[in-house]
Amino acid sequence: MLGKSFATPLLTFNSASCFSSPGCDSVSTTANTLVWYVNCSSSITFNVTRGSWTSNYPSKKWTLHSTATDNIVLTEEEKKTWNDSRQALSALKFSPEEEDKILGKAFGHIHSPYWYEERKKEVPRLEVVNEILDYLRSLSLTDDDLTKLVKKFPEVLGCSLEDEMKTNVEILAKQWGIEGKTLRNLLIRNPKVLGYNVDCKGDCVAKCTRCWARF
Repeated sequence: MLGKSFATPLLTFNSASCFSSPGCDSVSTTANTLVWYVNCSSSITFNVTRGSWTSNYPSKKWTLHSTATDNIVLTEEEKKTWNDSRQALSALKFSPEEEDKILGKAFGHIHSPYWYEERKKEVPRLEVVNEILDYLRSLSLTDDDLTKLVKKFPEVLGCSLEDEMKTNVEILAKQWGIEGKTLRNLLIRNPKVLGYNVDCKGDCVAKCTRCWARF
């Protein structure tokens, strides 16, 4: 039997969803509907779509549960920072699950062979993500280009802008004469070149995903 829908000026939810309250905080979620966080004293405090945040009451640490991600445990402040960072990806038209997966892989919360074991877990920050996307746009990449690039290589958002990305773009220009439209086409085809930070020169150092020998 389908649950009835209830609506107020503040929120809409489906009564078939699970709505529980171990304390004053509670969570309601379905696979494709909004997830609302309710606090007894301040009404709605937060919402995301697809996937759910649950509070480890009363510690106020939150765990992101999603079919696209591993469980990611964050504090209240970290949760806000994470979701602010998702705003930077809004122009690229990813789904909420895709945004979480991209940020998780880029910042060490979801395993990625690209990093081996070297990527420390960080909470993505809006200014960092925006800075990288703005730099890529300065290389004549459109938002459609960025969607393809980030989908192919989400780890780009976790690369060092100064030490890796800008340095590698300079290397491509000086050593191979790759600039402008040629650079744009290369980055869409092989975006991992932006994160290369080692050149084994044939004497393998077991960092193949980040080695210029692959270029």
